[in-house]
Amino acid sequence: MAGAVRLIRSGSLSDVAEYAYAATAPADARFIHLAGSCPLEADGSTAAVGDFAGQAAKCVENLRVALKDAGAALEDVLSTRVLVASSRQEDLVTAWQVVRDAFGAHDVPSTLMGVTVLGYADQLVELEAVAAVTD
Repeated sequence: MAGAVRLIRSGSLSDVAEYAYAATAPADARFIHLAGSCPLEADGSTAAVGDFAGQAAKCVENLRVALKDAGAALEDVLSTRVLVASSRQEDLVTAWQVVRDAFGAHDVPSTLMGVTVLGYADQLVELEAVAAVTD
């Protein structure tokens, strides 16, 4: 199952980025487009209210569950988008560091965005992902 995703690094672009600039999957891969992973507990309440890092960790935890249910894992992710409800760069970086650390050496292409508001009460972070697996 794992191993379909190939990360691509560019020697022509800045090496400051903490992620690969692109990723590919083979033609026979099954793509998994995941809804935004939110920092929600099983009862529907928002986890870690007021805590960017805590909410990012809960988003990663919920993403792992959704990936597993789809027959995939973090290592199968092609790209992510991290949405943070803040205009403060330090808040975005706080959430990003949690997501980056969760992916470890599988440093997928990622976009980090500050947004005005997210969908659930007290929600500060949301994590979108696309994965690919070969069955």
